[in-house]
Amino acid sequence: MNEFSRMFKLISEEDFKKIQNTKILLVGIGGVGGSCLENLVRCGFTNITIVDNDIVDITNLNRQIISLHSNISLKKVEVAKKRMLDINPLVNINILDKFLLKEDIINLDTDFNYIIDCCDTLTTKLELVLFANKYNINIISSCGTGNRMDPTKLIITDIYKTNNDPLAKRFRKVLRDNNIKKLTVVCSSEIPKKTNDVVGSISMVPNTAGCYLAYYVFNNTLKPNI
Repeated sequence: MNEFSRMFKLISEEDFKKIQNTKILLVGIGGVGGSCLENLVRCGFTNITIVDNDIVDITNLNRQIISLHSNISLKKVEVAKKRMLDINPLVNINILDKFLLKEDIINLDTDFNYIIDCCDTLTTKLELVLFANKYNINIISSCGTGNRMDPTKLIITDIYKTNNDPLAKRFRKVLRDNNIKKLTVVCSSEIPKKTNDVVGSISMVPNTAGCYLAYYVFNNTLKPNI
């Protein structure tokens, strides 16, 4: 018996080897990305590069799985790596403690099998899509989860089929402007609540979005072209 013995009831050892050989770039490890990362590691993915330039803040405690009172003010990438190694000491976590600019993205390794976009910056999201399309890398992006309370409204869909998401609306425009005709996303159809200058968030929605992203990569690794 080992940490994956229950999973071997559902998948074959050949499938597990596919998982272990998959290389993933995960950009953003906040509420959505942190949940995605943990699910990937608990499913056996062992080659993951994580990118974030933020620190753990006290306001992260209500929703971000990597955040604890004991690691407030520490670098998120370092906190995440430590946690993932505690889950699976064999995981190969490469950390990039930076905000990705265009010049950073065009110089990334091109041998990733998947890019998972969990960032909030539209220009970065677009550059990741352009990079993925140029090098034929499978990419999935997270749209908005803030100001929402119902995780059952989340779906995996194409960006051009989304609704009730201001971020997705802006994203669709820049994708059209760059002749990008499709993009798989995790998106909510829930109408976001109106708040003041600070976006509201609870744990269920971003963490469920992270589970969906991890599921997409897991399932697509075993059954390509879903």
